[in-house]
Amino acid sequence: MKKMLSILMLTALIVVLAACGANSSSNGTNNNDKAANNTGSTNTADSTESTNAGATTEMGKIGISMPTKSSERWVGDGANMKKEFEALGYTVDLQYAEDVIENQVSQIENMITKGVKVLVIAAIDGESLTDVLQKAADADIKVIAYDRLIKNTEHVSYYATFDNFKVGVLQASYLEEKLGLKDGKGPFNIELFAGSPDDNNAYFFFDGAMSVLQPYIDNGKLVVKSGQTKMEQVATLRWDGATAQSRMDNLLSANYASDTVSAVLSPYDGISIGIISSLKGVGYGTADKPMPIITGQDAELASVKSIIAGEQTSTIFKDTRELAKVAVGMAQAVIEGKDAEVNDTKTYDNGVKVVPSFLLEPVSVDSSNYKQTLVDSGYYSEDELK
Repeated sequence: MKKMLSILMLTALIVVLAACGANSSSNGTNNNDKAANNTGSTNTADSTESTNAGATTEMGKIGISMPTKSSERWVGDGANMKKEFEALGYTVDLQYAEDVIENQVSQIENMITKGVKVLVIAAIDGESLTDVLQKAADADIKVIAYDRLIKNTEHVSYYATFDNFKVGVLQASYLEEKLGLKDGKGPFNIELFAGSPDDNNAYFFFDGAMSVLQPYIDNGKLVVKSGQTKMEQVATLRWDGATAQSRMDNLLSANYASDTVSAVLSPYDGISIGIISSLKGVGYGTADKPMPIITGQDAELASVKSIIAGEQTSTIFKDTRELAKVAVGMAQAVIEGKDAEVNDTKTYDNGVKVVPSFLLEPVSVDSSNYKQTLVDSGYYSEDELK
């Protein structure tokens, strides 16, 4: 019996020691893994993924629908919002529809199916989303319109944008100043371009510009030799630069064989680049035939470089970093059941309701102030503009 008891005690001791060794080994492995996670880039990515996975359960997912990657500004807008939402702990489903309405509708439907908490939408066509936003409402998903008003639906909680009428006023006021129209100078030949007719903002831009230019057209100080002064005549579908270039080609060949263009109202940088290509094709941009004054919008990198080079004359800077913060704040408010901050409750009637809006201030930029406005604010670096 004593011998048997000794054997049992020895066996128990071996089992205990083995278990302690296993625990020690396991703990050592975990500590080494944590150390690796703190130093290795691959493991850091795993940690970020784990954080996002936890956030998905706790905070939820946000759907962001952008119109296209072909415009530099929309890429920046999407990236800025994604960064802001992820900083709050949300995961983000960011999609670009490449200016195809059916793609955008399908992508939004997919986001609804995934159960996003909020949709932030920059619409390709402001009148094409009525049905899909009804589906969002049925799923109790709120909608923030981003920089383009969504029309013909009650299911839009807020609208984050800039003062779009003022954008047009700034563009036209720049032409007014540089041509010396207030001082009675003229007449000058001018041609007018507008944005896409399916984008509500295009009308605000054009109306704002014409509020300044129309009196000079009426008194003969500005001459539109093409005679094209109405929105339906000067609109540029999808804001397409190639379409603008083709139209400018036609205007020049039909109206300016012996005359020169002194100014071009362009609502957007991508359109401006197309116009400049057309003008270069017939000899503008030389000492004998200088470029006309050409406006723009969005301060896209290519156009800022063009301004520095003396081709495009000005652009309108809209700080989309700030716009992203406004949209994210609106989304957070509706998730929490609170009222978002707005500063306009009268302007943006979408045909069904006046959408409460927050309007940010646009800034006119040319060669005299681009460094102060764009570089000093960190929007671009000096190296990017070389």
